[in-house]
Amino acid sequence: MPSTASTSPTVSTRPLGSGSPDSTRSERYVIKVGGSLGADMSRACADIRALVDAGCSVVVVHGGGAESDKLAAELGRPPRYLTSTKGRRSRYTDASQLDVLTLGMLGRVKPPLLVELLGMGVNAVGLSGVDGGLVTARRNPPVRVVVDGEERVVRDDLSGRITSVNPRLVRTLLDAGYVPVVSPPALDPVAGPLNVDADRFAAELAMAMEADWLIILSNVPGLLRDQDDPSSLVSSIPVGELPAYLDLAGGRMKVKLRSAGDACAAGVRHVVLADGRHSSPVLAARAGTGTTFVGGTG
Repeated sequence: MPSTASTSPTVSTRPLGSGSPDSTRSERYVIKVGGSLGADMSRACADIRALVDAGCSVVVVHGGGAESDKLAAELGRPPRYLTSTKGRRSRYTDASQLDVLTLGMLGRVKPPLLVELLGMGVNAVGLSGVDGGLVTARRNPPVRVVVDGEERVVRDDLSGRITSVNPRLVRTLLDAGYVPVVSPPALDPVAGPLNVDADRFAAELAMAMEADWLIILSNVPGLLRDQDDPSSLVSSIPVGELPAYLDLAGGRMKVKLRSAGDACAAGVRHVVLADGRHSSPVLAARAGTGTTFVGGTG
C-alpha cells in the first residue's frame, strides 16, 4: 500500500541545469495551475522561470471555474449545475454560460498570469484550445437530468470531450523560446467552441507533446485518505490500481486522478498531483511531494 507523506518536505534550491546530477535540460513540462491558487500563483511562476532558465520547455495550462463563477454572479448570470439520472453533477454550459466561462478564462485568469510571468522575464504567450485548432472536441450528446424530482432532457449544453490535440503550434512557440499559457475552450468543427475540463485538457496536451512531466497544482496536497488530515497523503498510486483509489476522491479530485492516470499510462514519465500553495510548488513536485503516479509505459 502507498505510504503517507508530509506535504512540506525540504526542497533543494540549488540551480537547475546541465551541471547538476538531476539535470532538467531539454525536459518537457506541462504544468496545470488552478485558478484557486490566487496569490500563490506567483510561487508557481517563479518555479516556471527556474525551469525555463535551465533550458526546459514549459507549457502552462489553466482553467478558470472559480473566477468565471464570480464573473457570472457579477453579471447576474449565476452558474447552474446539472445532476444526471446517474447522479453525476456537472456545470450547465448554455451559450450564455459559455460566454461567461470564456471571458473568465481569457479575460480574468490568463492576463494576470501572463503579466506575472512576463514580469519575471518569461516569454509567455496566451492561447486557447481554439487557436490554431490546438484542441479539438466533440459536443456531448443530450443528457437526462433530474430537476425537482423530475427527469428532463438537456439538449443545449455546450460542453464536450476532447478528441484530438494538434501540438504543432505549441511546439513552434517552444522552439522559438516562448512559454505557451493555454486554456479551454476547445473547438468542435461543427458546434464551435466548447467547454472542456481543464485537467483533462492538460493531460491530453501532455500526451500529445510526449511531455516528460505533467504536474497538476491545486489547493490540496494531493490525494488524501482523510480529507481533514494532510498527513494522510497518498504518496504514490500504481496506475494499474487507480480504480481502487477513486473511492478516496470526491468531486473534482476524481477527474484529476483519471486524467493523471491516463497520462501516466500513455507514457508521460512523471505525473504528479501537488500542492500549489507550497513555497516552491513545481520544484517540490519534482522532488517528490504530492501524489505521484507510477507504473506507466514511460
